[in-house]
Amino acid sequence: MAWLVYLVDYGIVGLLILLSIISLAIFIERWVVLKKIDPAHYKGSRRILEIKITQKLGVLASIGSNAPYIGLLGTVLGIMLTFYTVGVEGYIDATRIMVGLALALKATAIGLVVAIPSIVFYNILLRRVKVILLEWDDLHG
Repeated sequence: MAWLVYLVDYGIVGLLILLSIISLAIFIERWVVLKKIDPAHYKGSRRILEIKITQKLGVLASIGSNAPYIGLLGTVLGIMLTFYTVGVEGYIDATRIMVGLALALKATAIGLVVAIPSIVFYNILLRRVKVILLEWDDLHG
């Protein structure tokens, strides 16, 4: 069962850290692109503009909505590990139970720490997209 400890501690937490890096990178890249967009350059096609400015927003939304579930998976695995350890050893060791529960809660907390900024990033970028599209409508409507 030691592999399960590593799965939760390194696998789940590592995946969440990777997702947070991806989320931040997408936010920065999209912010730079959206700051440089001039709706006047897209004279004939609102669709082309919309495709360009909404790229990668789905990835950001997916990270924000799924990170808590990945954290929850870590929580479930950590609690399962704790109960398994208690069952196999046949006695209750408060120290081992607390370590297992702390591991489980760590995964949940990190999942939320990844999800909350990702959703904030998504909403900031979505607002900028809406403003750009409204500017295009004013220029070409």
